[in-house]
Amino acid sequence: MPGWRRMNGSGNETVESVCWPPSHCEALREFLTRGMSHRDAAHAVNARFGTGYSRSAALGRARRMGLAEIGRSESRPGTVEAQSQRPVMSRSDEAVLLKLLRSRPAFPQCGGFKPRCAEVAPRHVELTELDAGDCRYPYGGDEEGETITFCGRPCRKGSSYCAPHFRLTRNPDVPTDRASDVTPPGLIAAV
Repeated sequence: MPGWRRMNGSGNETVESVCWPPSHCEALREFLTRGMSHRDAAHAVNARFGTGYSRSAALGRARRMGLAEIGRSESRPGTVEAQSQRPVMSRSDEAVLLKLLRSRPAFPQCGGFKPRCAEVAPRHVELTELDAGDCRYPYGGDEEGETITFCGRPCRKGSSYCAPHFRLTRNPDVPTDRASDVTPPGLIAAV
């Protein structure tokens, strides 16, 4: 029998049939004509027959049965009725809106901002040329088509970065020695 696999609440795998029996289809039709949502109808069918149909399964079955529009409101977004109730914009309003959407916002210039920089002379190594102990701090790639290279200097112990780039990537208010001295809980030996 064709079916699909599903994990039930106890972790065991069950197989739900993709073919709905006629009694299940009639129950789905009954619940949808009462105005229930597809999710609620699926729950009701599951309660009545001990099945595990999802909302998506109920929705798909309802569409195949031609019931997908039962219980839906007539003026939901996207219908002709809902579109006719929207206010009509004039051409000048549309032009103003389009101009507003196309313009870039004007942000005030930030004065006094000085980006943090590492005092290091990078080797500018490409990704394919990096060795296991090389610093992986990236350079470039800011402009379209610009090649990205990496620092390539020897890494700090326990890090992917050299010491200057390690300090650059950490919070300047936290001492760097503290970050390297912390032992992960899984590595503490039981006494």
